[in-house]
Amino acid sequence: MNWLLLIIAGFFEVAFAFCLGKAKESTGTEMLLWYAGFIIALSISMALLIKATQTIPIGTAYAVWTGIGAVGTVLVGILVFKDPINFPRLFFLATLIASIIGLKMVSH
Repeated sequence: MNWLLLIIAGFFEVAFAFCLGKAKESTGTEMLLWYAGFIIALSISMALLIKATQTIPIGTAYAVWTGIGAVGTVLVGILVFKDPINFPRLFFLATLIASIIGLKMVSH
C-alpha cells in the first residue's frame, strides 16, 4: 500500500512542477492560482511521502519519489511546454526509469 502512496506522491511532484511552469507563463490572478495549485500539490506530495516512509526505507522512498518526479516533469516538459527531444535526453531518461525499477526490486 505504501508503494502506491509513494507513486501517487511522485505524480503530485509532477503536478507541482507543472504548476510552476504554468505560473511562469501567467500573470495576475491566474498566476496566483497556479501558485496556489503548486502549494496544494506540494503539500499532498510531502504528506504522502511522509506516510510512505513509515514502511519504505527513506533513501529508497526519496530516490523513487524524486525519480518519478524527474521523469514525469521531463515528459510534461516535452508534451506540454515543448521542451526539446533528443537522443541523450531520452537515453538518460530511460536509465533513470531503469534505476527506479531497480530500487523497487532490491527494496524489502
